[in-house]
Amino acid sequence: MPLVALIAASAAVAGAARRSPVPAPLLLVAVGLIGAYVPGVPAYTLDPHIVLPLVLPPLLHTAALESSYLDLRANLRPVALLSVGYTLFATVAVGYLAYLLVPDLPLTAALVLGAVIAPPDAVAATAIARRLRLPSRITTILQGESLVNDATAITAYKVALAAAVGAGATWGGGVKEFALASIGGVGVGLVLMLPIHWLRRHLHEALLQNTLSLLIPFVAYAAAEQVGASGVLAVVVVALYLGHRSWQVDFATRLQEEAVWKMVSFLLESAVFALIGLQMPVVLKGLGEYGVGEAVWYAIGVFVLVVAARFVWVFPATFLPRALSEKIRRREPETDWTAPVIVGWAGMRGVVSLAIAFSIPLTMADGSAFPARNLVLFLTFTTVIGTLVVQGLTLPPLIRLLKLPGRDTQAETLAEAQAQSEASRAAEARLDELLADPRSTLPPPLADRLRTVLERRRNAVWERLGAVNEVTGESADATYRRLSREMIEAERKVFVSLRDDRRIDDEMMRTLLRRLDLEEAAAYRDPGT
Repeated sequence: MPLVALIAASAAVAGAARRSPVPAPLLLVAVGLIGAYVPGVPAYTLDPHIVLPLVLPPLLHTAALESSYLDLRANLRPVALLSVGYTLFATVAVGYLAYLLVPDLPLTAALVLGAVIAPPDAVAATAIARRLRLPSRITTILQGESLVNDATAITAYKVALAAAVGAGATWGGGVKEFALASIGGVGVGLVLMLPIHWLRRHLHEALLQNTLSLLIPFVAYAAAEQVGASGVLAVVVVALYLGHRSWQVDFATRLQEEAVWKMVSFLLESAVFALIGLQMPVVLKGLGEYGVGEAVWYAIGVFVLVVAARFVWVFPATFLPRALSEKIRRREPETDWTAPVIVGWAGMRGVVSLAIAFSIPLTMADGSAFPARNLVLFLTFTTVIGTLVVQGLTLPPLIRLLKLPGRDTQAETLAEAQAQSEASRAAEARLDELLADPRSTLPPPLADRLRTVLERRRNAVWERLGAVNEVTGESADATYRRLSREMIEAERKVFVSLRDDRRIDDEMMRTLLRRLDLEEAAAYRDPGT
């Protein structure tokens, strides 16, 4: 029952956020913070054994499916510098500075803290970028970073933790573990992606294909972790390949799969951000020997270190390679100082950092208590909250202040219209070939209907660029969609009325309504279909 209440409440808050100017992640965290102290609300503890293998894989899978393999490949250098270089830099820099800042905090424990709070969160980055409609290159870089950096941070955490608990970690061992995790994770993904895609193409029932789709991220994660590799990288590699090849899967599967994963992503994202806020009592209760006031000062200091370290890395990583390499200058578009400012300020942390922090063991190898474990949990929690609230709330006005150009919707619509025009010409030529074949002969009215649908599809995008209705302010395309939906709704009411009068049965009504639903979905996406 508590789990059902969490999902229902977080979904309701996320739904309300869609009607408010506050991004859903921030509102969910705020409600979670308040709800943690409301009498009767259960005490929710974030269990890393649930979050890492059961929550993280589907979220990464969804984010990777929606990413562009070609865009990520084109921006591989900045993505790698952030997802690997920055994460390792933040682990060492923030960890060492926290060691200097907090009295009696061992260096090894400080490095554990650095690894825990090093990776910006995939869910937060994707949600904020989607809401703000950032330029496509910046969005690609942020999404690419957040897809891979969890693997880097988890590996760095394992090495730092081994040193902290006295398990005899060495630099050589750390490099070996990092290589195994990264190369092994990519390798497992490469091994799995082809047979999984083959199976998806040869399953002819959409229900079975979508059942397989729901299992894919868990299978990839578990297979990689079983051999000591990075489950995160395995999930990302498989999802990027499946997303890139999704056009080869049956259309019914794509329609169902999109709806299913949108629902799964919405519920998990909502619950995850609410869970972050709900951890406040657990974290404060465990502070132990550290006073709240003292810990708050440390939290402010660590938050500043995290923000500053990102800028210290982002600016040189943006401009230094361009200054040193003419090849990079030719290959990559020109950029100014505003882009690294946005990338630097968009480093929100999230649930992965908290899950890793909660997995820190209570004791060392010799049986003694892990030093400052409660403080590390508190500093992780405050850093996550601080970056989500401070950076999340100030990022939109910062973008407006810097006058960062958004996505050029006019240019995108023009490119879409040109692409549709080329595709329609190819379809028209193919239709002429088919109609010339005696096996494909159609009565003239049906052949004309095919040509009308094709012509409507070709003109639909161009009409979005045209003049609007002086009365309603709608484009011709928008008016077409509205009228189409009104006609379908009139038919739908008749079918229901016929069922109620027992002139058709429920099974026939559902068949007819499903046909209308598909037509309405087609009209909503593309009036020509």
